[in-house]
Amino acid sequence: MRHYRRELWFHVPGRRELINITPEVQKCLEESGVQEGLILVNAMHITASVFINDDEPGLHQDYDEWLEKLAPHEPVSQYRHNKGEDNADAHMKRQIMGREVVVAVTRGKLDFGPWEQIFYGEFDGGRKKRVLVKIIGE
Repeated sequence: MRHYRRELWFHVPGRRELINITPEVQKCLEESGVQEGLILVNAMHITASVFINDDEPGLHQDYDEWLEKLAPHEPVSQYRHNKGEDNADAHMKRQIMGREVVVAVTRGKLDFGPWEQIFYGEFDGGRKKRVLVKIIGE
């Protein structure tokens, strides 16, 4: 059984952004040499997310607006967590969007359904954060 581990680093200057990381994950898969197995991709920070969905700008805008309605950033005083901080909403957005994805690897490719892509969701930018890519298989 082969195994592979790599960290992808991101620095989003703004507060929120969705980034398609599928090409970077596919590159990791190619480097691993795994042809059949599983790939785990997870955010290594509590205010960021990894999820699978369609790479369509309208949908991304809908996500941004929907998440802001569910867990608005302002006023920061509405959250107990924000005593000395301002990112409680980012923690909640991450909880909704999820921590990780697992994708099957078949014949050396990410075994996706139609339109599926892997995204990094940043909800409290301004500093470097990492995503773990772990691949196991043969």
